[in-house]
Parts: sequence; structure tokens; C-alpha cells
Amino acid sequence: MSAWVEPVVLRERGVRLEPLAPAHERGLREAAADGALWTIRVTSVPEPEQTRAYIDAALAARDRGERMPFAVLDEASGQVLGSTSYHDILPAVKRLEIGWTWYAWRVQRTHVNTVCKLLLMQHAFDTLGARIVGWRTDNYNFASQRAIERLGAKKDGVIRGQALRRDGTIRDTVMYSLSACEWPEARAQLLDRLRHHDAAAPAVPGGAAC
Repeated sequence: MSAWVEPVVLRERGVRLEPLAPAHERGLREAAADGALWTIRVTSVPEPEQTRAYIDAALAARDRGERMPFAVLDEASGQVLGSTSYHDILPAVKRLEIGWTWYAWRVQRTHVNTVCKLLLMQHAFDTLGARIVGWRTDNYNFASQRAIERLGAKKDGVIRGQALRRDGTIRDTVMYSLSACEWPEARAQLLDRLRHHDAAAPAVPGGAAC
């Protein structure tokens, strides 16, 4: 486990990130089943029977100091919504990446991803003192590239032939990063996006907007 990046629980706006554990297996399996996400060739979502192996691999990488995996939960119900991680953790240069991110189909295109990115970036820059936060994605995962660019991250380039996809084909990897000096503007943009979400949310009878 990295001495720089240690397990932590992060929460905001009904979303909770907690350190991934074997107890999340059933919840992750159910989240992946919502949309049969493992069938998408440009994602890292585990197949149902591989969920425990996925968790074990993530925890082994955590113990090597390479990754800090989280389960994404709905705060009110405790239901698992997906997973995300810090990875490629480099304490000497205060750099880490955010990735291995996926969510159940029903919460995609909602506020959940924005909240998770806010929590992870906020913790990285404001608590850990990171100088650079990075992202990487498949060159054919255009939705992921657009989402990363909306965070304010800069495209660093493309690493050709960098990894294998789940179907055995070789992928090019698109690299992005955000620096500490760029973080205040990125945070303002994330908070503004969440304010727009709050304003557009339907009213709960007898209560406030959800």
C-alpha cells in the first residue's frame, strides 16, 4: 500500500466512495449487470464470474502501492453503483491517475460521475498535495475522452500499441493530465455543473429537490 495514498472514505451529495473490499462483490456484480457492461470492449468492467478475481487483483495492486480502488455507493441505500481508482501512483513526483472507472447503466449521465471526479480530484490536490492528476483511455472510447476533456484536462498525447483490449486486440491509449495550478478552474467548473444538476432535479413532494 502506498504511504502517500492511504484508504479513505469520501462523500458528497449522496455519493460515497469507500475502499474496495471483498464485501462489495455482490454489489459490483449487480452494478455491472445493469447494462451488461462487460460486453463493451473498451471498458474494464469484470464479467460476472470474474468479479471476485477483479477485486482480488485490485487489492493486490493496492498492496504493491500501485492502486487505491474504491467502491462507489449510493449513500442513502448503500447500493453499489460502480467502481473507480487512483492508480499509477508516483509519490516521488506527486503524480497519480484516476481510472478503472465504471458505473451501472442507470446512473450514467447523472451527477454521480461528476461528484466522484470532484471528490477524487479534491482529495488528490487539496489533501495529498498532488502536482499532477492524470487519466488514460482507449483511443476508441470517445465518450470517455469527451468526459475527461470536460474536466479541463489537457491531452498529453497517444501511446501507440500500449495495451490489450478484452477481445485481444491492441489498443492505443490517449493520455490526459491536469496540474495543480489548473485545479481551481476545474473545481469551479465541476461545482457549476453540479449546481445546474441541482436546479434541474425534480422536486420531491413535501421536501427539497433531490
